[in-house]
Order: sequence, then structure tokens, then C-alpha cells
Amino acid sequence: MLAVLFSCNSNDKKKEPEMKEPKLKEENVTYAAGDINMNGFIVYDENIEGPRPAVIVVPEWWGLNDYAKKRARDLAGLGYIAMAMDMYGNGQQADNPDSAMKLAGPFYQDPGLAKPRFEAAMSKLKSYSQTDATRMGAIGYCFGGAQVINMAKMGEDLKGVVSFHGNLNVVPANKDLLKAAILVCHGDADPMVPQTETDLFKKQMDSIGAKYVFKPYEGALHAFTNPAADEVKKKFPDLPVAYNAAADTASWKDMKDFFDRIFK
Repeated sequence: MLAVLFSCNSNDKKKEPEMKEPKLKEENVTYAAGDINMNGFIVYDENIEGPRPAVIVVPEWWGLNDYAKKRARDLAGLGYIAMAMDMYGNGQQADNPDSAMKLAGPFYQDPGLAKPRFEAAMSKLKSYSQTDATRMGAIGYCFGGAQVINMAKMGEDLKGVVSFHGNLNVVPANKDLLKAAILVCHGDADPMVPQTETDLFKKQMDSIGAKYVFKPYEGALHAFTNPAADEVKKKFPDLPVAYNAAADTASWKDMKDFFDRIFK
């Protein structure tokens, strides 16, 4: 009798769903922003069926490089469809600060330049059946962090954006335009984003009742999420950059928690 009961109880147990390792599908894509040819990198997990939240990755001022693509892969591993976008056009990249500033500078002087390029990337990403167009977000690093905050302030239809060590006040805050929640991941020792800038950002956000979270990471300098920052520092000693593993790990977790909340 005990054997029969044990057998019945065993059969009644529900099997736990089998977790599959991500099977990432990667595509190098081209698209247009007006008359400018753009490159992009789209990646998603083929083991996930149906639409899912989508995240655009805006690169550092170096352009669409391997680091931006790595972060897109990381996002795909979390279950999103991700696109590392080309902000400069034609896949242009910089290998030194002077050429990077020549590429990035116009976007600081005229932030509106980024809008049609960002929207072109959004349209490309929306064309994928894996994209849930009602749940879109963006992350950006350094220059890219400034751009995703700008896009949110300009009223892009995003659930939320995350800036990693990006500038904060290129575009004024406007309560009539801002729809997205904002997470700022900031190195509190970053001289390129000084306290005067962070204080002004918080003041502006608070003045319009914005949904934002500001997360400082102790001792972190500019580019704290990028392991290549230390090599960059060796090549260009005047750049105040350094990788910070603790801040990198903590900020990625903060991003995951943020997206878990806004994509519900």
C-alpha cells in the first residue's frame, strides 16, 4: 500500500519547466535615417517565443564597436531583443579622443541631430516580430548615456532609459514631453560629470515631478562599466577613465531591477 501511495504521489508532482540556455541570434543590419546609411547589430534569444521588451543600446563616443555589441548580447541573454545602434552613420568609429569629439561634438551642439537617427533605429527594431513595440527602452554609455536621456526628454515613446556615466543636462527637462522613467548610473568620482551637473539634473527632474532614480557608485570614475577603460587610460593618460568592477556589477543589477519594474 505504501508503495502504491508513493507511486501516486510521485506521479502527482508537477514537473518544473526546463530552463534552456539562451540561443542567441545575431544580425548585422543596415537601415537609413533620411539620406544617411546606418549600421546596427540586433540580437535576441531564439528559445523565447513571441514578442518581448526591446532595448536600444547607444554606444560611447567611440561609435558602434564591440563593447556596444557585447552589451546588446548581455541584454538578449536577459530575455530582451536588443539593438546596438549607429549614431554617426556608415558605422563610423573613432580610435582617439580628438576624432571621437569631432564625431560626438555636433550632437552636443545640436541635440536634435540624434532624434531622427534614434527613431530610425527604433523603426528597424520594431520591424522584428520579436519586438513588443509597447515595451521599449534604451541604455547608453557616456556619450550614449547623454543621448538616451535627451531622447527621453524630447518625448520619445519609451518605457524607460538608463544612462551609464553619461552627461545629464544637454536638453532641458519638460514635463509636457517626458514620458519615460529614467535611471542614472553615475560614478561619484567622475570629473566629467561633476556634482554641479548632477545637482542641476536632480533639481530639474524634481521640478517637473519626473520619474527618475539617481544611483551613485562610490569611487567610480568615467567609463566605469567598460573593462577596456584601463587600456584607454594607458593610451590617453589625460582621460579620467577607469574600470570599476564593483560599480559595473552593481549598476547592471540596478538596470535589471529597473527594467523588471517598468516592463511589467
